[in-house]
Amino acid sequence: MDDTESRNAAAYGVDGGVGATALLVAAARALETHREDSLVRDVHAEHFVRAAVASAGWPVRPHQVPDVDTDPLWGRFARYFGLRTRVLDDHLLRSVREGARQVVLFGAGLDSRAFRLDWPEDRVLFELDREGVLEFKHRVLAGAPATPRVTRVPVPIDLRADWEGALTGAGFDPSVPTAWLAEGLLFYLPPAAERQLVDAVDRLSARGSTLAYEVKLEKDLRAYRDSALYTATREQIGIDLLDLFNGEPRPDSVGDLAGRGWSTVVRTPFDFTRRYGRGPLPEPNDALEGNRWVFADKPAGF
Repeated sequence: MDDTESRNAAAYGVDGGVGATALLVAAARALETHREDSLVRDVHAEHFVRAAVASAGWPVRPHQVPDVDTDPLWGRFARYFGLRTRVLDDHLLRSVREGARQVVLFGAGLDSRAFRLDWPEDRVLFELDREGVLEFKHRVLAGAPATPRVTRVPVPIDLRADWEGALTGAGFDPSVPTAWLAEGLLFYLPPAAERQLVDAVDRLSARGSTLAYEVKLEKDLRAYRDSALYTATREQIGIDLLDLFNGEPRPDSVGDLAGRGWSTVVRTPFDFTRRYGRGPLPEPNDALEGNRWVFADKPAGF
């Protein structure tokens, strides 16, 4: 395989490009799992980190990071991902308890919710991501071994392609309520893809469906290029997040959903730090300042 083919293979798997960010989040979940004050337990996360070439030397236990609580990457940023995981875990479980029959994970990456959460009976969970990412995930979980706690349906698809057709072709039923999740995804997509995703979610959502996703509000992401989080991520593990983010102006998806009859709530991560009692708090030159977590519901009577 020549250099170009190697780069292309990495971009579509987990050893490079956006795929490598799935390893970063998995490492954060592994660190969170082994903290005494953990918000999340994910016994599979460290296996993903150890199995990939790009992350083979990354820490998966807090004692492997000197001054872990003050380290910008493996301390503060990892706690952010741990908090985000817990908040969205709680959201999804609440959605299915309140009537959602299906769960759809956009850009599922190395998400292990199908294997670690206690799902009600007769639910179906669809995982959408690129084929290379899902193949890596399947290989690692098969060696664990890991058994899903819900009917799990992987859907190998690039979200810039016809994911709607792939999802319905995999058995998705638009007539029943669905819990949709786009975790750490939209800021990598072109604005047109975000608009298409929101439009499709609305069309495919029965009454009683929910949607949760993450956005960034900064008009100029590069204003935070020298922030502690972005600097540590570049220097310690070679991932330049700002080169991966799409820098075009973002659409007003919250306003779009509200205009379609959805009820929406927008929160900062810091709101949940205060609610759960642990996680990141604001700091100067903060790369998390513009992050927002959006929760939308399509009312049952809509």
